[in-house]
Amino acid sequence: MTATPTLRLENIHKQFHHTPVLSGIDLDVHQGDVVALIGASGSGKSTLLRCINLLEQLDDGQIWLSGDDISVPHINQDRVRSRIGVVFQALNLFPHLSVLDNVTLASKMILKKSKKEASENGMSLLEQVGLAAKAHEYPDRLSGGQQQRVALVRAIATNPDLLLLDEITSALDPQLVGEVLDLVRTLAHEGTTIVMATHEMAFAREVADTVVFLDGGVVCESGSAAEVLDTPRQQRTKEFLHRFRGNIS
Repeated sequence: MTATPTLRLENIHKQFHHTPVLSGIDLDVHQGDVVALIGASGSGKSTLLRCINLLEQLDDGQIWLSGDDISVPHINQDRVRSRIGVVFQALNLFPHLSVLDNVTLASKMILKKSKKEASENGMSLLEQVGLAAKAHEYPDRLSGGQQQRVALVRAIATNPDLLLLDEITSALDPQLVGEVLDLVRTLAHEGTTIVMATHEMAFAREVADTVVFLDGGVVCESGSAAEVLDTPRQQRTKEFLHRFRGNIS
C-alpha cells in the first residue's frame, strides 16, 4: 500500500483579477522528498507556495497535508501553519524581537510550549547553525546570510511536516548564498520534506528528488532532476533551461 503523501495538491486553481495564475496543479510530495519548483518569474511558483500555506484562498482544488484536507472552509489556519515551515524572499523576521525570540515565538504561541522548553530547543537549533552567540542580538545586527539562516531555524523550530522555501537566496550577495544553501542541503540530508522555488539550478540538481517546471501556471514538465534538467522533453522547458545553462554543472 502506497504511503500517504506528506503533501497532495489536486487540481489547484487560482486567479487574480480574472487572470489565471494557477490552472490545475497536481502534485504529490512524500515524506523526506525534496521538490524543486523552477520556472520564469510569473510562472506561479510563489503563488503556489502561498496557497499551500493558506496565505491565498484557492478558487478550486484541494490541498492535503499528511492526509488532512487543509483546504476546507473555516479550518484553523494557525494550527495548519504550525505544521508548515515557511521562508519567503522577504524574511519577515520581527525586528523588535531578538533572534531567540523570533525562533521560539511559534512554539510558545501556537504549540503552547513553556518558555524554558522553547528556549532550550531554539538555542539547540541556533547552535547547530553556528548562531548561538547571536541569540540575543536583533535581526538588523546580522548579515543577510545570518538573517536567512535564522529564518530557516524559525521555520523548522516547530518540527513541521513540510518546509516551503521561496527563492531564499535571491536577495543575498553571492558570497552569502553558499552558507544558506549549505543549511538547506543539511536539512534535505536529514530527511526534511521540502518544496522549494529556486533559480539555483545546480543546487536543484544536487538536492532535489523531483524537479517541476511551471510555465503559465501549469506543470509543463516533472521528473527527476536528471530527467528535467539534462533531457527535458518539452520545448518550453528546453528554452527556459537554455538561459540557465551556464549555471548547470
